[in-house]
Amino acid sequence: MKLDALVHLTITAEQAVPPVSPAEGVCYLVAAAPAGAWIGKEGKVAIWQDGYWAFAEPKAGWHACFSEPAGLKVFSGTTWQDIPLPASGSFDELGISASPDGANRFALSSPASLFNHAGNGHQIKVNKAATGDTASLLFQTNWTGYAEMGLAGSDAFSIKISDGSVWKTGLSISSAGHVSRPNQPAVRAHRTGTSFSPTAGQQSGFTTLALNQGGFTLGAAAPGGGNCVTVPSPGLYLLALNVAVLTSSGHTTTLMLNSEQNLIFMNGVAGGAQMQSASGIFFLLSGRFYYFRACRHRATGAWSRKNRVIFDNALIPQRSKAYLLSLTRH
Repeated sequence: MKLDALVHLTITAEQAVPPVSPAEGVCYLVAAAPAGAWIGKEGKVAIWQDGYWAFAEPKAGWHACFSEPAGLKVFSGTTWQDIPLPASGSFDELGISASPDGANRFALSSPASLFNHAGNGHQIKVNKAATGDTASLLFQTNWTGYAEMGLAGSDAFSIKISDGSVWKTGLSISSAGHVSRPNQPAVRAHRTGTSFSPTAGQQSGFTTLALNQGGFTLGAAAPGGGNCVTVPSPGLYLLALNVAVLTSSGHTTTLMLNSEQNLIFMNGVAGGAQMQSASGIFFLLSGRFYYFRACRHRATGAWSRKNRVIFDNALIPQRSKAYLLSLTRH
């Protein structure tokens, strides 16, 4: 029997019937119920050499490389077993049904992953070297990131969202526990200047977004000057309307939907300077126009240009819609 066949033992397959044309030096593990030249040799290693089959009885501790299925096994004394991993060890890269690389040194492809406790609790630790580095969980679709949460570029915990190219922060929590939503829709709009006296039927929009967060813009022009406010996202909004009147012979102020539905309605009295304010919570839809209408009972009087409306919303922007401040006189 050739010594090298056992020193460098490679098992081509485990089977019960000898191959018809074996190659020189090929080795097989004889399976149960053998036939032909292998009768009575179950469990032995059959080696084809010099035109005949030689048989070796495996001993405990023998190692063999199996071709089908591929793997290195050790003989326990009764069966061939896969060589177990060490109880502890270190790997430069590890892949489980996946291919690791220099950046992803541990790669896993699996329907699910389970991290279980060992008697009590369980923590997953993601550590970074410095404040400006990133320690986060990144959520992707077809390898494009759309959501991320963790310490991204700072030590403030944040949740970010992306359209596939541009990232925006939806929520940020500082180390002091302060919570901010830098893209929550919120705006304060007003007209610039000192005062104006609206003529009959005049509709006026806004000229300035004094505070703007979440993507508000000035939209279409209003007949009486100014522009409508384009809201970035549909959802529930808190609307606060403030009107400063210098003089009036009596008036009403209304925030309307498409000049048809009253949202906010305020009555003003005749007299000198006065301030009025009202608020309400409304679900604002995309593409709808909302009008602010101030109606005076007579043609005398003046409104301060400090009239303003505040939009505040807690939803993430999705679509666009427009709102218009209009002043209309009887």
